[in-house]
Amino acid sequence: MKKFHREPVVYAIGESEFKILEIAPLEDADFTIGERIYVGKEKEKRDKVRAVKRRVSYDELTHAAKEELPYILEEIVRRGEEKFVEFFNTAQPITTRLHSLELLPGLGKKTMWAILEERKKSPFASFSDLCERVPTLRHPERLIVKRIIQELENTKEKYRLFVR
Repeated sequence: MKKFHREPVVYAIGESEFKILEIAPLEDADFTIGERIYVGKEKEKRDKVRAVKRRVSYDELTHAAKEELPYILEEIVRRGEEKFVEFFNTAQPITTRLHSLELLPGLGKKTMWAILEERKKSPFASFSDLCERVPTLRHPERLIVKRIIQELENTKEKYRLFVR
């Protein structure tokens, strides 16, 4: 009869391509939710990670991991604010009837047109600048987080803005 050996597992999400990984931690490693860890190829830099076991889908995450994910993503988006503000500055139409800004959940045509008009005047410098100049847009970082989660949940998403 085989004995089942349980092993601790840590879920991690990449900051640039938003890949979800299952990590095998080192024996005595402690983690906190939202902590940044190195999982790259240079093993000597891995101070808490024994191995990256595999890439996992959103559906494979535990309920607790799914609950924490929006908060973690919001922190990542805030840290990468420049990159995401650049998205608002450079977003282009996908088809003659659909603009990539419209893929953000909760952002309608009026707000999209307001963003396009304001960015003609000058590029947005930050999320707060974006909110000041487009009053109907309150929390752009949350819209981005919702879109990232949509793309993680639906692997057959036709248009991808942030998840590779």
